[in-house]
Amino acid sequence: MFLREKPAQRLPKNSILQAESLYLREALFIKKNKDRWLENQQDPPDDADEMASHFSQLVDDLAYAKTFYPTSKVTRYINSEASKIYLSIYRNRREETNRLVHFWKYDLPLTIRKHHRVILFTFILFVAFWVIGYFVSKDDPALTSSIFSEGYLEETEKNIRNKNPFGIYENGNPFFTWIWIMFSNIRVAFLIFVSGIFCTLPSLYLMGQNSIMVGIFDQIFASHGLGLDFFLVVFVHGTLEMTAFIIASAAGIVLGKSFLFPGTVRRIDAFKRGAKDGVKLMVGIVPVLAVAAFFEGFITRLYNDISILTTIVFSLSIVFVIWYFIIYPIRLARRTALRLNEEEV
Repeated sequence: MFLREKPAQRLPKNSILQAESLYLREALFIKKNKDRWLENQQDPPDDADEMASHFSQLVDDLAYAKTFYPTSKVTRYINSEASKIYLSIYRNRREETNRLVHFWKYDLPLTIRKHHRVILFTFILFVAFWVIGYFVSKDDPALTSSIFSEGYLEETEKNIRNKNPFGIYENGNPFFTWIWIMFSNIRVAFLIFVSGIFCTLPSLYLMGQNSIMVGIFDQIFASHGLGLDFFLVVFVHGTLEMTAFIIASAAGIVLGKSFLFPGTVRRIDAFKRGAKDGVKLMVGIVPVLAVAAFFEGFITRLYNDISILTTIVFSLSIVFVIWYFIIYPIRLARRTALRLNEEEV
């Protein structure tokens, strides 16, 4: 699978002999090392010393391949495998800093970067379901009544008439509101994740359900000319909350996809890796959900009294999501790859 096709063009006799010699040397090189490469790929070692030994061997193989076959497929393959082992060593080596700090600074961002496409997919679906809920409820008010209780809708309509449209967030004790919402959202997020084992579809269904609810809720206020206010108030806590649900859904897809499509490794090994990455994503969003619930319990209710504070929290939440979940993982992955290339040289 690594061999290059022989040149099709006519060459001088000496050049043909040299090409055939190089071709045979490459074939011998692959035959000699292929079993070791595939074994390391399909069953990577857990022991740090053994992993370092395999990495050293791959670096030697890569140096040899770059010298004699710089444009070959086998060179790219060895470079890819060496990169994977390097990243594994880098993520698992002991750091002088606190392990928790290391997780947030390196482990989680690299895992997020690894599954950026899945997260983007769930984000697009979230927006699509939001739009569906928004426009369907606009043409079919009965849908709103089927999602929200009559008491909730009546109170919201009453608050809108009293010029306090988001007064629903001012009800209850802030502390108990925070605790109740935090545990409720964490429960829903883990339900979305775990249900991903069933071919990923339940994760998408639960995420779509929540997204449609947000779209309907948006339509309630937009129908009274409060569309912009909805974003400025609800997204004080909603920015982090919705981001967490999107990532929980992505974690569910990673879990289910690893079992359904194991690739070249054993299904159980692929599933273990998917479960490990999914758990990392879920551990990462627990504090995000806790902070979102805190904002909903203590900050969102201040939209009338200290609107500048709620606007600042809303803006900082958006900046945090864009930086930590998009920009930083990309930069960290690039720096890690660059460091690998420097060490190879």
